[in-house]
Amino acid sequence: MTYQVIFSREADEDLERLIDHVIARELNSPTGDLAIAARALEAIEQACQLLTHSPFSCRKVGENAFVRELIISLGGSGYVALFEIHDAQRVIIGAIRHQHESDYH
Repeated sequence: MTYQVIFSREADEDLERLIDHVIARELNSPTGDLAIAARALEAIEQACQLLTHSPFSCRKVGENAFVRELIISLGGSGYVALFEIHDAQRVIIGAIRHQHESDYH
């Protein structure tokens, strides 16, 4: 079984916010490396491929067995994607946050 992975509007906005943050941080750093933003996007994209075939392997969030989190490693930290297994064909990513953020936006 293969699932289609869909980013919600909110998840797209989170992704834009997170990448904008990385770019701004690197532009203000004396050793700025804008390639980090590209690596972050690539890490998120690659991690989401897991959801196309194994969304139930991710950890549950709360009581609903269909709401889960995907841990996305990048260097010493990374990101967390909140998603719902919507039906037998679709996984919807509802939000993405940096692992150091306290909660989803």
